[in-house]
Amino acid sequence: MIRPYHEQYQAELIELLKLNVPRYFAPAEVEDFKEYLSHHVESYFVMEQGKMIVGCGGINYIPQEGIARLSWDIIHPDHQGKGIGTELTRYRIGEIKKHSGIRTIIVRTTQLVYPFYEKLGFPLDKTETDFWAPGFDLYQMKMELAEVL
Repeated sequence: MIRPYHEQYQAELIELLKLNVPRYFAPAEVEDFKEYLSHHVESYFVMEQGKMIVGCGGINYIPQEGIARLSWDIIHPDHQGKGIGTELTRYRIGEIKKHSGIRTIIVRTTQLVYPFYEKLGFPLDKTETDFWAPGFDLYQMKMELAEVL
């Protein structure tokens, strides 16, 4: 089940992120995520199986540029590789399609996760070494909404 984020989920989502540190996120990103959840959430979703949150991810919009950005995708380590990330990404793309004027979807991730988005059809746009933290490079992916199936 995918449902909109509510403040009551914040502590559980922070713990979910911590389960992915340091494999997929730098330790310093825990504070960044807290800041995001407290002040920058526009459209954020949690995915539950039973009563357990197994994934989360958001969308931030830059309407003046026709851009939607997928943000803070996190999947529980025990549930990775089981289609949860794909389902959550497709769900958010469906949400983006409801917003007129959005032409482009951007994903900003790392060298560790970008192959996942490539499989979903997102081409690599640019890279930047040590962008998030030492050893965590920026891999920006960009897809025109018209190209999304």
